[in-house]
Amino acid sequence: MSETPGKQQNTAAFYGQAVASFAVAMAATAVGIYQLSADAWVRGFLAIAVLYLVTSSFTLAKVIRDRQEGATASYAPFEKR
Repeated sequence: MSETPGKQQNTAAFYGQAVASFAVAMAATAVGIYQLSADAWVRGFLAIAVLYLVTSSFTLAKVIRDRQEGATASYAPFEKR
């Protein structure tokens, strides 16, 4: 009995929940920075820091995903080696 690992797909509901969660978090952070009683340069610095954190998080997630996909051997029975 041999089981071949297939590529796991996320459901549309999980994808929608992840997108909605990200949008709510970004909106809440933006409102919080906007409502902060501080000088404009402090709010600007915090906004840039949040954007940098978000882009770094996406890059880290992609690197981890690529490393995991590269570590798993793909099953291709008709492929010549």
